[in-house]
Amino acid sequence: MDCIIKNARIVLRDEIVSGSVRIAGGIIESIDFGPCSVANAVDLENDYLLPGFVELHTDNLEQELEPRPGVFWPDPLASVLAHDNTMAGAGITTVLDAVSLGEYHDGPQRSKIMDMSIQALKRARATGVLKADHRLHLRCEFSDPKVVDLLLPHIDDPMLMLVSLMDHTPGQRQFTDTEKYRAYYRNMSWSDEEFDEVSKRMIATQESCAELNRARIVSLCRERSIPMASHDDTLPEHVRQAMAEGMAISEFPTTAEAARLARGAGISIVMGGPNLVRGASHSGNVSARDLAGEELLDILSSDYVPGSLVGGAFTLRERLGFSLPDAVAMISANPADAVGLGDRGRISCGLRADLVRVREIEGVPAVLRTWSAGCSGRPEITEKNAA
Repeated sequence: MDCIIKNARIVLRDEIVSGSVRIAGGIIESIDFGPCSVANAVDLENDYLLPGFVELHTDNLEQELEPRPGVFWPDPLASVLAHDNTMAGAGITTVLDAVSLGEYHDGPQRSKIMDMSIQALKRARATGVLKADHRLHLRCEFSDPKVVDLLLPHIDDPMLMLVSLMDHTPGQRQFTDTEKYRAYYRNMSWSDEEFDEVSKRMIATQESCAELNRARIVSLCRERSIPMASHDDTLPEHVRQAMAEGMAISEFPTTAEAARLARGAGISIVMGGPNLVRGASHSGNVSARDLAGEELLDILSSDYVPGSLVGGAFTLRERLGFSLPDAVAMISANPADAVGLGDRGRISCGLRADLVRVREIEGVPAVLRTWSAGCSGRPEITEKNAA
């Protein structure tokens, strides 16, 4: 859709300017400063115009597929369409849907969600009606003996943009303290004896296959130049391993020490938007605000709250003194660059017209309209009907 967006506070990479943006063929054709007299232009009435948000890790699709534990929605396509509406409504124009490969306690259910997610995404993309650009992030539990077999059918999928490597064994990474593991899975209602047995079995399995699985996954990704993320880095050796393997991203480091080492190695640091907005990790890990205060934060992920991206960017401005352009880069330019999407993430001539209208309402940033490659992802909300 060709159009002009006028009377906007345009958040460029290094500054905010008042002006208009002309879209042609889904691309940003020009950025003009000052007033615009074109009558039929979209008038933003001095609201912010941000680049479309780029989400590297969201669990939201799984929530739509399985809205309650063990309850699957009848048609996965409907789940993807609902998920897509949520993404566009949150200002997310590019989303890497995170799909888990390998698990311990869900058994066949986890594999069912994996297959449903990938097939439903392909089916939805083929319809041509999705508002956001959906890609794939495969989260590989390398301590699961079956993980490589689960990955191989999808490793050459053109949707695949990111592979992360996880180990949620008791005693590993964020579960170095095994009581944290037990608390996380409190719904299992293990007795002390049952938990000891589960832990011993999982640790034995991890010791038998994790090292080989991780090496195989890294090799497969390197051969295809697929960006990789190390998940839940906790100890210095986790970061050193990530450095040796060529990881591009440290995803949700659990300690400040791990984040500092990742920064020194030039690895991009991803933290959760919910952690930042709330001011604390729900799992007792390091605070995203503390890392941001040390300049140890590059990218925000919405994780389990899609609206936390815009909320996180404005929290960085209000609570930590970041400029709005630098804060917005953490949900747009930086994640796009981390996975090689150089055609988006900024408001710049020649790039995709992925744009988001944002208004502050009683101090809360609200996404009012989203354009993905120039097409509107939701109807315009005016001053009258936003009240």
